[in-house]
Amino acid sequence: GGALKQLSIGCASSYGKAYIHGAGEPEKIWTADHDAFLESMADAASAVVEYFRGSMVFVNVMKNMSVDCDCLGVAAAPVVTPNVGILSSTDICAIDTACIDIVWAMPEEHGHALRERITSRHGEHTIEAAATRGFGSTDYELIEL
Repeated sequence: GGALKQLSIGCASSYGKAYIHGAGEPEKIWTADHDAFLESMADAASAVVEYFRGSMVFVNVMKNMSVDCDCLGVAAAPVVTPNVGILSSTDICAIDTACIDIVWAMPEEHGHALRERITSRHGEHTIEAAATRGFGSTDYELIEL
């Protein structure tokens, strides 16, 4: 997960996590419409972004990337090699878009499993939803240091 996931699920209480996963209906934590769940993550992240607007920097570490969510409580084996590095931005959508673009640009043997997971879970939809809600842009300039 990138910055959007960490701000939404990562900052939520146990009830908040259920509320987000259930797309507003905590009792549907694992059965809600998947796109509605992804949009709910965008909504939750937007609350944090709005509250701290102008005083946030987002940092994504692209290292030891796996296909499993950290919700499982165990570290899944990394599936992306080599490690990419660290990205930072003041725009939450831009940083997550840059990470996705980097994964798509990897040679097939390096990023296949992660690309397959992103595609099968409609993983880019949270970024699209956040950008549509106006609290970030998918435009970015990648500057290597």
